[in-house]
Amino acid sequence: MTENFHFLRPWWLLAFPVSLAVIMMIRRSSNPETVWRNIIAPQLLPYLVRSSNSRPQQLPFVLMALCAVIGTLVLAGPTWRKEKSPFADDVAALVVMVKVTPSMKTEDVPPDRLTRGIEKLHDLLARRGGGKTALIAYAGSAHLVMPPTIDSEIINTFAESLDPAIMPVEGDSSAEALALAATTLAESGGGSILWITDGIAPDQIEAVKQWRKANDFPVRILAPLYDVSPVTTAADASRAKIIAITPDDSDVDELAKAAKFAPTYSADGGERWKDDGYLHTPLLVLLYLPFFRKGWMPAIAAKS
Repeated sequence: MTENFHFLRPWWLLAFPVSLAVIMMIRRSSNPETVWRNIIAPQLLPYLVRSSNSRPQQLPFVLMALCAVIGTLVLAGPTWRKEKSPFADDVAALVVMVKVTPSMKTEDVPPDRLTRGIEKLHDLLARRGGGKTALIAYAGSAHLVMPPTIDSEIINTFAESLDPAIMPVEGDSSAEALALAATTLAESGGGSILWITDGIAPDQIEAVKQWRKANDFPVRILAPLYDVSPVTTAADASRAKIIAITPDDSDVDELAKAAKFAPTYSADGGERWKDDGYLHTPLLVLLYLPFFRKGWMPAIAAKS
C-alpha cells in the first residue's frame, strides 16, 4: 500500500499554505485586541477587552485548519489501489476485413457479394455509435485502408470504393490480413474482427491456424452467401463464428451485439487508480457542521 501511495492531482497541495494564511488573517481580524488596539490606550486594553486566546474561542480556527487540511487532501486525490475502468466495455474496437477479389463480384447474392457485404457493414456502423472501427482490404496483399476511427461516414466512403480493380496484387492473403487486424486491435486496446469473405485459399489455411494459436481476438465471418459451406474452412482455421447474410437485420443485430461486448484491455489491464479522497468527505462535512450554528464565529468578538 505505502509503496503505491500517491496523489492523482498533487498540484492541489499548493492550496494548503494559502488556506492556512487566509485562516490566520481571519483570526487576526476577529481578535478584539487587534480591533481596539488603535482606539483604547494600551495600559487599559487588558482590562477592557477579553483575550481571544481561550480554548473555546480558538476552537473555530482549529476546525477551520482541520477542514483546510482534509479538504486539500480530498482535492489532491490520494490513492493507493486500482479499480476497473467503468468505460472498458465502451472502447472495444472493431476491425473489418474485406476480401476484395473477383470472386466477391459474383452476382449470386444481388447485386453482388462484395456490394451486399458492404451494405451490411453500413448498417452495422449505424448501430455502433461511438465505437471505433478500422477497415482492412485484402486480395494478394493486405492493406489498412482506415485505422480505428469513430467517424463511420469515412469508413462507409472507403468501403463503397473497394473494387478488385484497385487491388495491387491478385490472390488471397487471409493470414496477412488477420495479422494486420491483430496488430491494429493490440494498438487500440482490444476488440474483435469482422471478416467479410466468401472463402479462403487452400494455401492460407495453415498460416491462419498458426495465427490463431498466437492470437485470441474474437473473429466472426460475415458470409455474403446463401450457402455458407465455402467459408467453413476459414471458420475452422480461425475458430470463427459464421454469420450468414439474412434478408432482414438479424445478422447485423447479432454482429453489433457481439462487437459491443468484445473483450478490451489497456497497458494497465483496463484499470485506473481509485480516487480515495472521497472517503474523507463525510469527516469534512462533520467538521463544518458547527459553522452552521448561529453566532459560532461572531461569538469571538461578541463576548469581548
